[in-house]
Amino acid sequence: MSHDSTAAPEAAARKLSGRRRKEIVAVLLFSGGPIFESSIPLSVFGIDRQDAGVPRYRLLVAAGEEGPLRTTGGLELTAPHGLEAISRAGTVVVPAWRSITSPPPEEALDALRRAHEEGARIVGLCTGAFVLAAAGLLDGRPATTHWMYAPTLAKRYPSVHVDPRELFVDDGDVLTSAGTAAGIDLCLHIVRTDHGNEAAGALARRLVVPPRRSGGQERYLDRSLPEEIGADPLAEVVAWALEHLHEQFDVETLAARAYMSRRTFDRRFRSLTGSAPLQWLITQRVLQAQRLLETSDYSVDEVAGRCGFRSPVALRGHFRRQLGSSPAAYRAAYRARRPQSDRPSDVEPTPGPSLSGPSLHPESPVPLQTRRTAAGAVGSGASLTAAAAENGREAYVTSRASLPGQRSGS
Repeated sequence: MSHDSTAAPEAAARKLSGRRRKEIVAVLLFSGGPIFESSIPLSVFGIDRQDAGVPRYRLLVAAGEEGPLRTTGGLELTAPHGLEAISRAGTVVVPAWRSITSPPPEEALDALRRAHEEGARIVGLCTGAFVLAAAGLLDGRPATTHWMYAPTLAKRYPSVHVDPRELFVDDGDVLTSAGTAAGIDLCLHIVRTDHGNEAAGALARRLVVPPRRSGGQERYLDRSLPEEIGADPLAEVVAWALEHLHEQFDVETLAARAYMSRRTFDRRFRSLTGSAPLQWLITQRVLQAQRLLETSDYSVDEVAGRCGFRSPVALRGHFRRQLGSSPAAYRAAYRARRPQSDRPSDVEPTPGPSLSGPSLHPESPVPLQTRRTAAGAVGSGASLTAAAAENGREAYVTSRASLPGQRSGS
């Protein structure tokens, strides 16, 4: 699932400066970055696949700081270029950043700002979004990152409209992706934007990956508390909510337990978690329903009751909006992929979720679904409501759709 939008009209008018070339892609590497994310743009843009119908890019690998650069497993890398290489690129990719708690080098941030001012397309994969945010390039824009780090990104940079549901977000001249494999999705999207569906499809075949993945990050979200909320008094309220999802309560109940007004609670909750409390609560109920559908034989009606939904209709509506499938279809497809010996037993699970750890979910069983184009941000700058989630999907079409007041991409 992608969020394909565009920024302000002035971004549409920005053109590459004379010294930059559209076909040049610079990849900015830092010490401590994970090797998988770092290798994605190198493989997509650095290998000549013209024999397969993929137009060629010219790759420049640049070190964002003094080398050698150490990466996963203790490997050391030596980049052939320094920051000066960015001055020639039409696209600059930051594949990852080593730590969400430490600031990137100011020299690298300055180089990214200059590149953006001169019309370059700036791309952040996974935690690379933190580098773009530190450079101020995400201010007032929609963006995404790995779901695990989205609350931290939203809290640290409140002017960024963080949406942890998306695999990637295209905001015209600044693009961000979720973790790991979502970087491949975004790189394929860039090739599709530059050279069309056939070129992106040919590249996807060479990489042995789907040209477009359906769904978003919702299926991978876990229920653990964001790291930075652990010592906050609000953590007790959040923990209570997670333990009592099988009961019917609303945000007003949570605000009362926190001894706050609804308005104050909304503001505090959003600042700590990066999400509006209503959407967070709905998401947790859907995740619990997803787990019960995978691990129990409860009917859909029973699942709805055990997840705190007021009716099965409410469950079906929210489940389809978040996962693109009905609960019954999700269960059927999930079980069709599992051996008979792994099917759920008759042992009744505990009614409420625990905080002990995440349950990873397999790839979504639903067919190609829709993409979200409404700016349903989860940062403190804009809260996602259930109503926004309800009407924020439209069919994924070949051309990039535009929103009111936004430009269409090519």
